[in-house]
Amino acid sequence: MFSYVSLEARIPSDHPLRQMRTMVDRALESISAGFSELSPTMGRPAIPPERLLRALRVQIPFSAPSERQLMEQLEYNLL
Repeated sequence: MFSYVSLEARIPSDHPLRQMRTMVDRALESISAGFSELSPTMGRPAIPPERLLRALRVQIPFSAPSERQLMEQLEYNLL
Protein backbone atom coordinates (compact mmCIF):
# COMPACT_ATOMS: atom_id res chain seq x y z
CA MET A 1 0.00 0.00 0.00
CA PHE A 2 2.74 2.46 0.92
CA SER A 3 6.08 2.98 -0.74
CA TYR A 4 8.99 4.40 1.20
CA VAL A 5 11.35 4.44 -1.77
CA SER A 6 11.92 7.83 -3.39
CA LEU A 7 11.24 8.37 -7.08
CA GLU A 8 14.91 9.19 -7.63
CA ALA A 9 15.84 5.74 -6.34
CA ARG A 10 13.38 4.04 -8.69
CA ILE A 11 14.87 5.50 -11.89
CA PRO A 12 18.26 4.08 -12.93
CA SER A 13 21.10 6.59 -13.25
CA ASP A 14 21.54 5.88 -16.97
CA HIS A 15 17.83 6.12 -17.85
CA PRO A 16 17.00 8.48 -20.76
CA LEU A 17 14.48 10.36 -18.60
CA ARG A 18 17.34 11.83 -16.57
CA GLN A 19 18.95 13.31 -19.68
CA MET A 20 15.59 14.60 -20.87
CA ARG A 21 15.05 16.24 -17.50
CA THR A 22 18.21 18.35 -17.70
CA MET A 23 17.44 19.44 -21.27
CA VAL A 24 13.85 20.35 -20.43
CA ASP A 25 14.89 22.17 -17.25
CA ARG A 26 17.32 24.34 -19.21
CA ALA A 27 14.74 25.08 -21.90
CA LEU A 28 12.04 25.99 -19.38
CA GLU A 29 14.40 28.26 -17.44
CA SER A 30 14.96 30.31 -20.56
CA ILE A 31 11.24 30.82 -21.26
CA SER A 32 9.83 31.00 -17.71
CA ALA A 33 10.13 34.80 -17.66
CA GLY A 34 7.85 34.99 -20.68
CA PHE A 35 5.33 32.73 -18.99
CA SER A 36 5.31 34.88 -15.85
CA GLU A 37 4.59 37.99 -17.92
CA LEU A 38 1.54 36.27 -19.42
CA SER A 39 0.17 35.10 -16.07
CA PRO A 40 -2.74 37.10 -14.69
CA THR A 41 -2.04 39.06 -11.52
CA MET A 42 -5.63 39.01 -10.26
CA GLY A 43 -7.89 36.12 -9.37
CA ARG A 44 -7.04 32.57 -8.43
CA PRO A 45 -3.48 31.53 -9.10
CA ALA A 46 -3.17 29.12 -12.00
CA ILE A 47 -0.89 26.11 -12.35
CA PRO A 48 2.37 27.43 -13.77
CA PRO A 49 2.80 26.44 -17.43
CA GLU A 50 6.31 25.17 -16.65
CA ARG A 51 4.85 22.61 -14.26
CA LEU A 52 2.31 21.43 -16.83
CA LEU A 53 5.02 21.05 -19.45
CA ARG A 54 7.17 19.08 -17.00
CA ALA A 55 4.24 16.72 -16.38
CA LEU A 56 3.73 16.20 -20.10
CA ARG A 57 7.43 15.43 -20.44
CA VAL A 58 6.82 12.16 -18.61
CA GLN A 59 3.90 11.29 -20.85
CA ILE A 60 5.92 11.31 -24.09
CA PRO A 61 8.30 8.35 -23.51
CA PHE A 62 5.43 6.14 -22.41
CA SER A 63 3.45 6.95 -25.59
CA ALA A 64 0.33 7.47 -23.55
CA PRO A 65 -2.33 9.40 -25.46
CA SER A 66 -3.88 10.87 -22.31
CA GLU A 67 -2.96 11.72 -18.74
CA ARG A 68 -5.41 9.11 -17.44
CA GLN A 69 -3.76 6.33 -19.43
CA LEU A 70 -0.33 7.53 -18.35
CA MET A 71 -1.33 7.23 -14.67
CA GLU A 72 -2.70 3.73 -15.33
CA GLN A 73 0.55 2.69 -17.04
CA LEU A 74 2.70 4.11 -14.24
CA GLU A 75 0.68 2.32 -11.58
CA TYR A 76 0.89 -0.95 -13.52
CA ASN A 77 4.63 -0.61 -14.15
CA LEU A 78 5.35 0.16 -10.49
CA LEU A 79 3.66 -3.11 -9.46
